[in-house]
Amino acid sequence: MYQYAGVVVNNDSVQVDKVFTYKIPINLIGSVHLGFRVKVPFGRGNKTLDAFVLELYKQCENVNNIKEIASICDEIPLLKITDIELIKIMKKKYLCTYLECIKVIIPRGITKGIKKKTAQLLTTCKELEGKFLNEPYKNIYMMIQNDNMKYNKNEFSKLFNVSLSSINTMIKHEFLGTKEVVINRYNEKDYSRYEEKILNENQKKTVDLIMNSNNKKFLIHGVTGSGKTEIYMNLVSYMLKDNKQSIILIPEISLTPQMVERFKGRFGRDIAVFHSRLSDGERYDEWMRVKQGNVKIAIGARSAIFLPFEDLGLIVIDEEHEASYKSDSDPKFDAREIAYMKCELENCILILGSATPSIESYYRSTINELELITIGERADGASMPSVEIVDMREELMNNNRSIFSKSLFEGITESLRKHEQIILFLNRRGFSTFVSCRKCGYVFKCKKCDISLTYHSASDYLTCHYCGEKERISKVCPSCGSTYVKYFGVGTEKIEQEINRIFPSARTLRMDFDTTRKKNSYEYIYNTFKNKQADILIGTQMVAKGLDFENVTLVGVIAADLSLNLPDYRAFERTFQLLTQVSGRAGRGTKEGNVVIQTYSADSLTLQYAANNDYDSFYKDEIMMRRAMDYPPFTSILVITLSSEDEPLLIKSIQNVGENLKYKIKDNDKITLLGPCPCGISKIKNFYRWQIIIKGNIEEAIALEIKNSVYELVKNVYTSIRVSIDVNPSNMI
Repeated sequence: MYQYAGVVVNNDSVQVDKVFTYKIPINLIGSVHLGFRVKVPFGRGNKTLDAFVLELYKQCENVNNIKEIASICDEIPLLKITDIELIKIMKKKYLCTYLECIKVIIPRGITKGIKKKTAQLLTTCKELEGKFLNEPYKNIYMMIQNDNMKYNKNEFSKLFNVSLSSINTMIKHEFLGTKEVVINRYNEKDYSRYEEKILNENQKKTVDLIMNSNNKKFLIHGVTGSGKTEIYMNLVSYMLKDNKQSIILIPEISLTPQMVERFKGRFGRDIAVFHSRLSDGERYDEWMRVKQGNVKIAIGARSAIFLPFEDLGLIVIDEEHEASYKSDSDPKFDAREIAYMKCELENCILILGSATPSIESYYRSTINELELITIGERADGASMPSVEIVDMREELMNNNRSIFSKSLFEGITESLRKHEQIILFLNRRGFSTFVSCRKCGYVFKCKKCDISLTYHSASDYLTCHYCGEKERISKVCPSCGSTYVKYFGVGTEKIEQEINRIFPSARTLRMDFDTTRKKNSYEYIYNTFKNKQADILIGTQMVAKGLDFENVTLVGVIAADLSLNLPDYRAFERTFQLLTQVSGRAGRGTKEGNVVIQTYSADSLTLQYAANNDYDSFYKDEIMMRRAMDYPPFTSILVITLSSEDEPLLIKSIQNVGENLKYKIKDNDKITLLGPCPCGISKIKNFYRWQIIIKGNIEEAIALEIKNSVYELVKNVYTSIRVSIDVNPSNMI
């Protein structure tokens, strides 16, 4: 029998990031298991804290003054054995704490004490008699009999305009009663049947290969519209027949309504949906449904990878190239890497799917870490859209100063005439991207961030897209006092206004961060456009991935250059992916699709490759550049970011860190240190930001030594300096 337990306490301090040994009291021996949450006395004051059991020991060398576990919190373990193994791997790989890993696996609702939601609902009891056979009692009784266990007293009273005192009188005389019922906080909506489709030859070969291969990890490189979702569904069907569970990851919450609609239409309502827009209560309910074995399929964003399935058979990562699979908060995990780990730990199948695979994933397929499956044709014989690159410099020379090129204007006009739908893509929200004075050149910037403010016409405010700070637009320059204040640049809001001005009869929808803040807003926009209640969908990258509308025949890319010139080694890759993906929204039904890409860099090879849907040529160029420049997948990048409101202290601290690290790695010719220097955006929310970039063959032991060194050097000013360490960040800015 185990008599001692190694636990991690629920305390965020880096100083207590270790496994502490506690004695298991006699009355709990045999009851404390790995993964349990327990209560323990901690610190000098013996304050009782939650703790998580990660290890068990039969004996302990030093038993003097060892404290005892106080109690067990739950009837079941919250962490599986494989979860504990995963936590230990993540801690090393992502240079984070035990507790940060635990918190990403267990929803905060569990540890916050959220329980199942219950309500006292009205029900009928004995038959009416006496005066209760008269109104209003008779009518109340009949309505509750028809809607038994549907409403509580207050809901019923307000909804049907019935006196609450009459209801209470009937309860007092036992003609009505209430029963406690568990209220489900998850989506119980019934969806239209999504019939199983007959697989084409490519789809059938793919499913057969995966189910009969000795390999466990696959990359499906299928062009947009090649029917990857139907492949995923067939694989899930095989898992269900084998009584195994499946996780389907999608990169954006905007794709959730479409994926949920299809999967629940095929497999029924018993599917968990898990993403960041759910409330703590909803996340608790969905997590418990998985934990209790009530569902066998889960759909969600990156955090759904940690759902506690007991017999996981399949993990699918759709649109695997998306940067949103990498977390930018601690632990800074990559869901694709977590899926690799779970594939090994739980012996399940892993599918990565994309029309534009990430360079890292495609490279893994070339060295046989992933088995590559290529599908070069669209399902149902649909043809790929025709793509035209329009040089906006020539449009200016032809005196066209409009946002829309001649080709795009004519395309919109023709599509509207034919009652076909249009998607317009611009990866920049707002009305104008910056506001400046034409006399002195002053640019209106956020006072808290080193970033220009964006003008939003709907609210008539200037807004910072990093901290959310707002200020009223001024018609007078605060620098020189002139009134020559002008709006520059274009955002989705401006596109919407121009469309409404030029095509007043067109019904428009906008999908960007500003229009999707409210709960269920994604689903509303998706269903409105799907049901053809809008002609033109204008949006940021939310519209560039996964959406499948058969009546969309035209896609317009307003400014293809936005992501092309960012100071990030992934800029070309991101641009190629965005353009190829958004182009793929056109012509997915029986009608021919057309794409117009507007750019001031028409000779860019990246744009040419995207227009020709030529991933192979793009990959060859990009991987050659990565190899020459020592970028991933050939090396790792470790970014150390320090931030503080005290800029002089910050600079002094990061210079000390830089000198220390240079000394530590001076004899290691496999590692290069760059910096320290200000971040691309050097100030956010009043915090100045500086960074050090370490590039090369960074082994886990070296990375851990670097982390410990950084924290050791800044610990004396830790309260005023924030430390962030990111392994292979998705964004270098």
